[in-house]
Amino acid sequence: ARAPKEKPKAEVAPKPRQAPTDEAQRAAAAALARLELKPKGKAPSSQETIKNQVRKELMAEAAASEKGLSVDEKGQEEGGAGAPSVSGVYFICPLTGAIVRKDQKEKQIREAIQAYYSVDPVAASIMEIHTFNKDREKVQLCVETMAKYLDNIYLHPEEEKYRKIKLQNKVFQERISCLEGTHKFFQAVGFETKTLPVPGQGKNSWYTTEEFYVLKEEMLSRLEELKDGKEQLQSSEPVRAQLHRQPTLFRPSPAAAHFELPHDFFSLTADELRREQRLRTEAVEKASMLRTRAMREKEEQREMRKYNYTLLRVRFPDGYILQGTFYARESVSVLYNFVREALRDDWLPFELLGPGGLKLTDENLAFNECGLVPSALLSLAWDAELMADVEAAEEQRSPLRPELLAGAQSLS
Repeated sequence: ARAPKEKPKAEVAPKPRQAPTDEAQRAAAAALARLELKPKGKAPSSQETIKNQVRKELMAEAAASEKGLSVDEKGQEEGGAGAPSVSGVYFICPLTGAIVRKDQKEKQIREAIQAYYSVDPVAASIMEIHTFNKDREKVQLCVETMAKYLDNIYLHPEEEKYRKIKLQNKVFQERISCLEGTHKFFQAVGFETKTLPVPGQGKNSWYTTEEFYVLKEEMLSRLEELKDGKEQLQSSEPVRAQLHRQPTLFRPSPAAAHFELPHDFFSLTADELRREQRLRTEAVEKASMLRTRAMREKEEQREMRKYNYTLLRVRFPDGYILQGTFYARESVSVLYNFVREALRDDWLPFELLGPGGLKLTDENLAFNECGLVPSALLSLAWDAELMADVEAAEEQRSPLRPELLAGAQSLS
């Protein structure tokens, strides 16, 4: 379906809280340094120790889930932790350009499609059919059946029987009538509702009446419009809000590796969290000290499914930090493109290094396959020889776009 030509100005996402004082930043940096230098504890020495630790975690999660909160969020609520690293997950409505929070995206799209009826009712009804009916198989069958109705009219305009559709017809009821937007489509392409006589079913019944969609007479001279509507219906896709990256540049900060994620980043509902707790409890009861690699990988996969999104930061050699929001299952290539868009010269070759200095060379891998969920700090490395040539040929300046540098914020 075609989108409106004119887009209203996009709403602006909520501004981050005011940065902490220099003294608070120094204290936070010192605390972070102590945590990073602290040696990791040894593995538990017995299976019972493992069970006890997991049971403690499960009890904490269960208590937190009573309020619909994750354990981390409950700790923030009770302990007064800092503001989230990002205020939430935001989406861009493709029809209006409006930026809305995750829990408002469906409402925004619905309102935008309803408003579009005044511009192009055929396109609006098609968007409604493809977007609001979630069962894709039912939508496909519905579209095929509707297209058949329209094809019959277009190919046999002289046949009056093809221009009438009985609303109580079993096929119409099961495949079309039950889906949202279908009746609006028929009305938009030129059908009107009429009560017509039909032969009666009983021995003593001559005629009865039923409701039909009947193509208006004037549409017979505009059959190409009917054909265009059918082709639009068949080729359209659901209207989906686009994830807003929320690109943000931070000045150099020792707190770059510290993340506070809002609840939007968790994909588990309270019920799903309880089910996850039950599965983990069962796994603990059955587990032995020596777990196989397959068992560990299965547990890791289960952990990764807890997140739909990931917050990624890329630290440049000069200390500046570029932050963006991504789907957990997007590929690494998306991050490379995100960084290139932030560069003054997007042709400059660079490499991205994950936690531990591992090069992200396979751009087809998803973030959750690389262990980059629900957040991660990466480093950018330039091609050394090329950068030496660039610096020798011109005055040294930041490779980042000037407008990004002008809006750089302090990381809290």
